[in-house]
Amino acid sequence: FINLTPGTRSGIIHDEAYSALLDALLPLEEKLNEMFEAQRRAEEEQASRELLHTIQRAFREAFLALPAEEYDWFDIRARAQRAPGSGNREFDSGEGDAGEGLVVGATESEANNVKQRQFFEFAGPLFSVAVSPASSVVRVGEQRSLRALPYDRSRRRVETDLTFMWEIVEGNGAMDRRHDQAVTFLAPAEPGLVRVRVMVRQGDIERSGDALITVTHELLPQVGTAPAEVAGLPGYTFESAPGDSWRSRFDSTRNIIVVNNGHRDFVYAARNKSLKLRYLVRLYSKELVLKNFVGLPPDQLLERMVELSIRTEENL
Repeated sequence: FINLTPGTRSGIIHDEAYSALLDALLPLEEKLNEMFEAQRRAEEEQASRELLHTIQRAFREAFLALPAEEYDWFDIRARAQRAPGSGNREFDSGEGDAGEGLVVGATESEANNVKQRQFFEFAGPLFSVAVSPASSVVRVGEQRSLRALPYDRSRRRVETDLTFMWEIVEGNGAMDRRHDQAVTFLAPAEPGLVRVRVMVRQGDIERSGDALITVTHELLPQVGTAPAEVAGLPGYTFESAPGDSWRSRFDSTRNIIVVNNGHRDFVYAARNKSLKLRYLVRLYSKELVLKNFVGLPPDQLLERMVELSIRTEENL
């Protein structure tokens, strides 16, 4: 029961009653601060999960476009082949199909939720086509497998009512099963650059995708490339070290990339969501190249980093 100022009655007299009110509000203030902090952490965790999903998906698509013998560090293609007909889920984090959560005795509401999620996973009409790998190197007279990857506007895989037509638009070579989604390219006897194109039709919609194949007499040995990881693409976590010069480091035991969120570059990039995403992608590219191309000279490591980052940023 506080006392108002006499006359105007627009203020509060700072007496014992006012002090008692302040003391009584302290527990409420602490509780509200705890709720605000919990909400802030929840928002940051949700934003981090969304960033991680975007980064991992972009790298998986980049790995599918790059030469398998050089960049299939995390068994991406094998995972995609193990899940035919799974839409775009080969770009997920190794989890099963949405229907795997259904078990005997599941409630009707749980089943409806799964069906609702599956409904929104249906792909739309054909919008674009990519070829995996989009760039590769093959020895003269040897073979290379190529696969068309049709997408809708939301980058979901399109799999129904499709027809394929492959052709060699530049250079020499041969292909079998030109009307299948996957073909085998047979390199010619002479070195050269070969451009392969696939035309994909869905009703009245027609889209095309190209791949470049470098045919050479000798393949350079892959110096120090690491075997494919079974743990999947790494996640990331933050560690604040404002006085240190390192931006990130790879923790192989936990399969995560530790990002220094106290570094001035991170502080600068964090002002904008798009800039922060690209900064994290470049840190990923740096760490993955350093880990998987052990022994290469610095100039070649930088070339690999440019190659990987530009393919990845294309899919953001």
